[in-house]
Amino acid sequence: MISKEQFQKEIELIVANAIREDVGDGDHSSLACIPEQATGKAKLLVKDNGIIAGLEFAKTVFQHIDKDLKMDILIEDGSKVAYGDIVFYVEGASQSILKAERLVLNAMQRMSAIATKTKQFVDLLEGTGTKILDTRKTTPGIRALEKWAVKIGGGENHRFALYDMIMLKDNHIDFAGGITKAINKTKAYLKNTNRDLKIIVEARNLEEIQEILQNKGVYRILIDNFNYEDTKKAVALIGDTCLTESSGGINEKTIRKYAECGVDYISSGALTHSVYNMDLSLKAV
Repeated sequence: MISKEQFQKEIELIVANAIREDVGDGDHSSLACIPEQATGKAKLLVKDNGIIAGLEFAKTVFQHIDKDLKMDILIEDGSKVAYGDIVFYVEGASQSILKAERLVLNAMQRMSAIATKTKQFVDLLEGTGTKILDTRKTTPGIRALEKWAVKIGGGENHRFALYDMIMLKDNHIDFAGGITKAINKTKAYLKNTNRDLKIIVEARNLEEIQEILQNKGVYRILIDNFNYEDTKKAVALIGDTCLTESSGGINEKTIRKYAECGVDYISSGALTHSVYNMDLSLKAV
């Protein structure tokens, strides 16, 4: 994963771009009818059940818009919430609260949905030793928020993007002329460019796993679209040589069985691409 400094830069870019997109040259609805010096207070009201996420991001947004806005947080990120709960109060200039409202709600609704789904998967894996990973199947422009939400829900982050890990998938292997050629070319590239990146290699069958194991320097093998029996065989073949990861359409009904095959990780794009936003509302008090 990327460094904390890089991650913080991503968050700052998201905030700046979202405000540019939403506010433009001014929130004219508020400017038209609310005096500049008017102050007010609002509460974040939960109208759903699940895991709340995005409090720290909301704080960043409020501070970016108006450093004098004050938040009183009642429920922390990662906590269970139910219909009717009040997560926080925000107080200060009314115009500033309204300017931040939609960005805070959009982000927290999305992040809470992802955290909730991730927690469901984490609970299903309890006791197995297998960890749930996200993927790059994220909403363009807000990947940092969605991966942050996965962490809040108890999951783990896969690579952040194309630049922080090597992942040799089926197309890379086919274009490179095979598994061994792809791995050797990758190791040469990393040496020539003085990069220290972990290498994951995807396997489509047990024969490919055997070939991957003949090559040193692989951090994790992606056991992609295998059935349960072949996954068990793959895990036995790999042993302690490197880490293992299952992927490919794994859902709530099948995740436990794949974990029981002994894999270290299960990756799921559904954590970020198949969620329904949590219903949240910011109400004046």
